[in-house]
Amino acid sequence: MTGPDPAATGVAGNPPAWVPSSIEVERRAYRRRQTGTSVLIAAASTLVFAVAIWVLVIRSPGWEQVQDFFFNRDALIAAWPRVFEGLLLNLRVLFFAVIGVAILGLLLAAARTIRGPIFFPLRFLAAAYTDVFRGTPLLIVLYLVGFGLPGLQIFPRMPMEFWGTIALILTYSAYVSEVLRAGIEAVHPSQRMAARSLGLSHTKTMRLVVLPQAVRKVTPALMNDLVAMQKDVGLISVLGAVDAVRAAQIETSALFNFTPYVLAGLLFVAIAFPLIRVTDWLTARQRRREQLGAVV
Repeated sequence: MTGPDPAATGVAGNPPAWVPSSIEVERRAYRRRQTGTSVLIAAASTLVFAVAIWVLVIRSPGWEQVQDFFFNRDALIAAWPRVFEGLLLNLRVLFFAVIGVAILGLLLAAARTIRGPIFFPLRFLAAAYTDVFRGTPLLIVLYLVGFGLPGLQIFPRMPMEFWGTIALILTYSAYVSEVLRAGIEAVHPSQRMAARSLGLSHTKTMRLVVLPQAVRKVTPALMNDLVAMQKDVGLISVLGAVDAVRAAQIETSALFNFTPYVLAGLLFVAIAFPLIRVTDWLTARQRRREQLGAVV
């Protein structure tokens, strides 16, 4: 009796390498052709749409006036130094606000998910905080914090960008805490039980087991909040801080031209674009993981 063919079992008894069938090869070739066709159609339709919009705008009666008041090259060059300097202030505020929101939001989420009747006051205060600051417009919070807290005269004199950062932290930590709480509650209880059965304390269970899974589940939502906060940083201009928006307002008044506002908007878009793309990428990756590559 002869043994199995070595070519069928592979070298040294290892299983043979998988080779796609002819049907699978044809299916892959068809998908590549369909993908190429779809890309060409999408590019052609986008080009036609862009040309139509361009012709419509260029041929409009007021295009020359709009171009002079909103897309003036000389005004853009003149406004660039001050608007860019203001944008650096926006970035500083955003940096510290992100850190503060991450810390306070995590504490609020932990307070709302902690168990036991003895912690009811803590859960109630955290829930009341999130309800109040999610329901109050950020503009009102900026006014209350920026002009109300200094009016108490119990704090040292601080620049308005400081109070704007505090207002952003207070508002966005309420949103982020709810996102984190949803992620924590989405982790199956068996994960906590398994961790506790291994001897981990409640704190270590949250830090080593629950929070890593929770953050991974809600990463796209957190990135969306980051993009929204990046835009709302411009609202600190209502307090008098000379950020990009306030600098654009000053330059517009000096030049009698709205191009500085367009410049500030383009700079904000340039900052937000990478964050938006990262958010879309994370969302797609999470969807592929959950659906094993299927797209619904």
